[in-house]
Amino acid sequence: MRPFAFFAPLAAVTVVAGVAIAQSPEVTVTLGPELVRKTQDLGERELAQQADQLVRTVERALEREQALSGATVSLTLVDIRPNRPTIAQIAAEPGLDAMRSRSIGGASIEGEVVLADGTRYPVRYSWYSNSIAEVRGFSTWHDADHAFDRFARRLATGRLAG
Repeated sequence: MRPFAFFAPLAAVTVVAGVAIAQSPEVTVTLGPELVRKTQDLGERELAQQADQLVRTVERALEREQALSGATVSLTLVDIRPNRPTIAQIAAEPGLDAMRSRSIGGASIEGEVVLADGTRYPVRYSWYSNSIAEVRGFSTWHDADHAFDRFARRLATGRLAG
């Protein structure tokens, strides 16, 4: 029992030191020109929240896989489509039903990963529901969140292009 009492704190210090040495990748997301033109329709606040959501999703996946240490990940949210009307869309068109109105959603992402050694990799990913029958989520951005998750997992596991 005594040897374990010595090794447990040593293991904890080693893990903390390893985390301190590994440099987290820097992830940034901007909106593409086509999406900027849709800001009035979709809502500025909602698009900003989706860009932040993409950053968080990618950071979590990279941290979980301990991937791309010291890299810079610059992404552009090229297109995003909600499954349900956004607040801005409901305000502009009161006939829309926030719960019963559904559509095919998803997202397109492009960007570049610059590794710590300066090597550059272009990345591109796009995912949308194929039909209204596939729309299963209840949130406004369910399919977009699904696209973000799929992209982040591919990026974290080394499948950069897709």
